[in-house]
Parts: sequence; C-alpha cells; structure tokens
Amino acid sequence: MSFPMRGLYAITQTKNKSCDTIINEVIAALRGGAVIVQYRDKNPADALFLAKELVKVCHQFNVPLIVNDDIELAAMAGADGVHIGKEDGAIAQARMHLGGDAIIGVSCYDFVERALDAQGQGADYVAFGRFFPSSSKPLAAPAKLETLQQAKRLLDIPIVAIGGILPENGAQLLAAGADLLAVIGGLFDSHPEQSARAYQALFNRQN
Repeated sequence: MSFPMRGLYAITQTKNKSCDTIINEVIAALRGGAVIVQYRDKNPADALFLAKELVKVCHQFNVPLIVNDDIELAAMAGADGVHIGKEDGAIAQARMHLGGDAIIGVSCYDFVERALDAQGQGADYVAFGRFFPSSSKPLAAPAKLETLQQAKRLLDIPIVAIGGILPENGAQLLAAGADLLAVIGGLFDSHPEQSARAYQALFNRQN
C-alpha cells in the first residue's frame, strides 16, 4: 500500500485505554477521513494482537498502518511500514526486514539535513516537529515553520508535521509546506470522527 500524499495522519492514543477502545477510536478517525494510521504505544500490554487488529481495520478502509519504533513488530503484524526515530534502527535495516514496498518514515525534528539524508537512503516520508506544545511529547525540542518551508523546497518526498496540532493552528503548517498533519491528542481526546473531519477540512480548503 502506498503512502498517501496529503491528509490527516492519525497516531494512536493508548495510555489507560483498552484494546477495544483504541480500535474503536481508530475506526472513528478513519470514518472521519484519516489517510494513514500509526500504532504508537510506549507501554503495550499486547502489542502484537493490537497491531494485527489495527492492520485489519485500516485495510478495510484501504488505509496503511504504520508501527512506531518497532521493526520486528511491524513485520510480525503484517503492517504496511514503520516509523523510526534517531535511535530506532537504520532505514536500510527496516527495508531489509520489511521489504521494498514497505513505507518507511523518519523523524527529523527540526533538521532539514537529516531529512535530506533520509530521502537519500530511501525513506518514503519525513516528519518534523514538535511545532506547538504537546502533551504526548512535552520535552521535545520545538521546530520552526521555516524548517517546513526549506524542506518543501529541497525534498521530493512527503513532509509530515507533528506536535500540538489542532484544527485551529494546522492551516499555517500546510501553508508552510507540510503535506500531512500527524495528530494524537487533538484527534483522540474527544470525538475522533468529528475531530478528523475538522482536520480534513483544512486540506479541503487548500484545494
């Protein structure tokens, strides 16, 4: 399954939630128009079960499921790819484990040079952030709008923005060069289907 070029990038909110709740919230986000889902879970109880269930759900909507950090879990669950940070393993390692068709994303924080290097190594997309205060990444260093502008000029692969993004502030990230908006709390804190539609409206207004 190919990586979508534009739209809402949903990242699971798993803390203190049951598997059923997480799955139902992802279904709601997909109904609202999310174009890709990332399974992110820092303290998983049954990661393989949940990842496999999320793959099934996403594929019913013809949407790819990405696993955060864990190449082995992505392979075992039959996920469509993996998102790796600076300490999560090389792009080449992910490609070797997951195959040529896998979607591989890389966190680039506020560094365009890292994104250019990732593109050169075969990444399918890069992510920058955090752009706004974020409860899920409270200690993450801030990223600048100028980084998106520069990345848009230099990169040929899709650009994801992440970190504290709300329907009220997302438009400025799209205007600066982001292709996708990655969201956790703004999507799953309440009414994920309705929230997803609010994010998707930002992309519709840009067209």
